[in-house]
Amino acid sequence: MKKIRVLKNEKIAASIYEASMDTPAERRAAGQARRKQLARQKHGTWKPADNRESPVDLIAASMKDRLPFLIKLKYERMLASPFGFFRGAVPVMAADLAAMPNTGIINQICGDAHVRNLGAYAAPDGRIVFDINDFDETTRAPFEWDLKRLAASLVLAGREAGEKDSACEEAVLCCIASYRRLMHCLADLPVIELAHYQVHRMMKVAPVSEALQKAQLQTPLATVKALTEQSGKSSSARHFKHNPPLLTRLTGEKAKEVLKALPIYAEMLLPERRHFLAQYRPCDVGFKVVGTGSVGLRDYLVYMQGNGDRDPLFLQIKEETRSGYAPYFPDKLAATHQGQRVADGQRAMQYLSDPFLGWTKIAGRDYLVRQLNDHKASINLAELKGQGLQEYAELCGELLARGHARAGDAQLLSGYLGTSGKFDGALANFAEHYADQTEKDWKALVKARKH
Repeated sequence: MKKIRVLKNEKIAASIYEASMDTPAERRAAGQARRKQLARQKHGTWKPADNRESPVDLIAASMKDRLPFLIKLKYERMLASPFGFFRGAVPVMAADLAAMPNTGIINQICGDAHVRNLGAYAAPDGRIVFDINDFDETTRAPFEWDLKRLAASLVLAGREAGEKDSACEEAVLCCIASYRRLMHCLADLPVIELAHYQVHRMMKVAPVSEALQKAQLQTPLATVKALTEQSGKSSSARHFKHNPPLLTRLTGEKAKEVLKALPIYAEMLLPERRHFLAQYRPCDVGFKVVGTGSVGLRDYLVYMQGNGDRDPLFLQIKEETRSGYAPYFPDKLAATHQGQRVADGQRAMQYLSDPFLGWTKIAGRDYLVRQLNDHKASINLAELKGQGLQEYAELCGELLARGHARAGDAQLLSGYLGTSGKFDGALANFAEHYADQTEKDWKALVKARKH
């Protein structure tokens, strides 16, 4: 597989792991110098490589080591629409991005920045916040890869909602311009103020307002009702519903194997959080199918109770494999444990993270641990049209800028982006053409699965 060209001067790529000793002016100048490696307007080019691997073959290869009985379901979700395909096709876009020139500005990236991977969830202090909330593909890689994936997703989501390409283009321009503007603002802030920076006006963006309202209803007690049923005569005794393959109750040795992973996980938590976790007792174990890209990976649930049946806690123990970008851009600084890789990336980029975020191992496989459905909700794609698409795109740009600035160097990024709209226009052009490519790839998969 083709390896991408990276920076020879590691000092330029400031990171969360090693502080740069350069002055702010020098770091901004280093960002401007990156334009010589890749001019901003050059990002608008999309042309499939002559030796481009078949997207059908890449998707098939990504199924390796997944649970065989769920592979058909993963394909079904990807075949539903071009956007559904896009959600499950990180390996395809990772290969395409790796074959293109890059800025060499290495940052912690989400890796799967698309419009449905931002959502509402409960912060440690109980507030409902809206932020990037899926980090399965997180790694250190060229910062623009996140922006290109987000931009393409806006076009695909807009098309699915019935919007014309002109409206989708305007949405991408709004997204990238807001990213650029906020990055300039963050670069001028004291470091601690940058770390505390919040994006306001959430309730003024219709798709986000709807998600936040839905999240208010997604309480742990609501999850109890949705996922469990009464066992026996006692109303306090409950177990997971049995609705295979989407939800399956686990018993016996398999359940014990999952529960044995909890003490390993608890050791990863801060002492005060470990103290609170210790006050919950496990009641039942289940297996759940989630998302699109994760279908086929092992995903366990543990239903726990604290101070009685009105105090439930659901832990999700989710298998994590290597990032889809790892074959092309090995991250030497990434944790060898893939659950830790995800948790570290999430904490670096999010303003507030799940207090029970951690990692463990089961049968030699790496897992991320987090709360399940704790006031979580995502946007409705049908809302991404008209003014809603524009407003949401602008907010996406701001949230991604904050995440990149928290986990990287805002001075460096700001220096590269500059004050003109060259980068914005280039990304809009790329997004439209890559959305076209995604639709072709989706049709190729549809055709292949018919035979």
